[in-house]
Amino acid sequence: MQHLFPQVEVKFDTENASTTPVILHLRPHFDLLFSAYHQRLHTICLRRRRGPHPPINLRYKDSVICSGEEPLVKLQISRTFGPTYPGDELKYPGVWFSFDDDAINEGRKGSSSHATTDNRSKEVKRIIVTQKDAQDGEHDPLDEVTLCPVMYGEISRAVVKINNGVLLHFYGPSGFTTASLHVRLGETTAQDLNIDLGPPSRVHYKEDERMAIHSPNPHMEDDNQSTDYFYNYFKHGIDFLISGQTHIVRKIILHSNVPGSPLFQRYQRCPWELEGKPEDDEDGTDSPPRMRFTDKFEAISHFLSPSDPPPSMVHDRTEYEDTITLPSATSRLYGYDGVILEVNEASQVVAVMLF
Repeated sequence: MQHLFPQVEVKFDTENASTTPVILHLRPHFDLLFSAYHQRLHTICLRRRRGPHPPINLRYKDSVICSGEEPLVKLQISRTFGPTYPGDELKYPGVWFSFDDDAINEGRKGSSSHATTDNRSKEVKRIIVTQKDAQDGEHDPLDEVTLCPVMYGEISRAVVKINNGVLLHFYGPSGFTTASLHVRLGETTAQDLNIDLGPPSRVHYKEDERMAIHSPNPHMEDDNQSTDYFYNYFKHGIDFLISGQTHIVRKIILHSNVPGSPLFQRYQRCPWELEGKPEDDEDGTDSPPRMRFTDKFEAISHFLSPSDPPPSMVHDRTEYEDTITLPSATSRLYGYDGVILEVNEASQVVAVMLF
């Protein structure tokens, strides 16, 4: 693909990567906008169609609109898509055609453009493709994607119950499904995971025992963990560490898939929430306080322990990856009762480990 798109650029807000969109520039033709929460493709922008190679051919249903160096003009759009509402662009549900090279200049709004927009030979400079909104309204680029069938079966919420496990909710045709799956530490088995979540994307046998040195009984830890293995569910953003002796879940790792982190795009984002105890009777058991992956580390740390944050360990996931170069590759590990948080330099929690 490198010869087709020689220049690829990824842009995101490094200080708030968990809560802002990601833009992927595939030079010279495509700009792809991914939504902040679901991290799904939200908008496609095609520009410079007649620019350098590769050549771009446009097809709608069974008809080729234009190909090669042939210009795409307003008349062809009208013939293919039919009538639409008047304006500076030709807008249809899910797609619109602009005659400006870049974003519409705000200063031009006061000028008269009716004479040029009626020019049937005016060339299309940009094509914007988005989800077709159910109400056929304007689709804000900062909005989230609309629930669609491809999302059915994906995790909508992962509610962390400290010292217990995680309660997984899934998307369905009606949005949030009523069915949920409770994975319990020390109780749920590998067979349970296979039945409820399906086969894992990968089974990885635990080989890295370096953390055992921090255990009060490191030799005992080595003996107990030598046959442990991971179930990696990349599409759900979750890893399960399973005992090699009892085949019961020992640890759960939830990945935030934060842009700029070493594991970005290896896992799909798991939208986790840390559940706390009700502070008073008004909270009730049905709505306990929670912190989410969108919250900063300082707030989550205070939520878990009102005192100062515990001592941290420095962790570099790229130390064995010579091909990965990142501006900020190191993270810190903070341990709490039943929870370990992996935090990057921008105070974003990139992963949560339950044990």
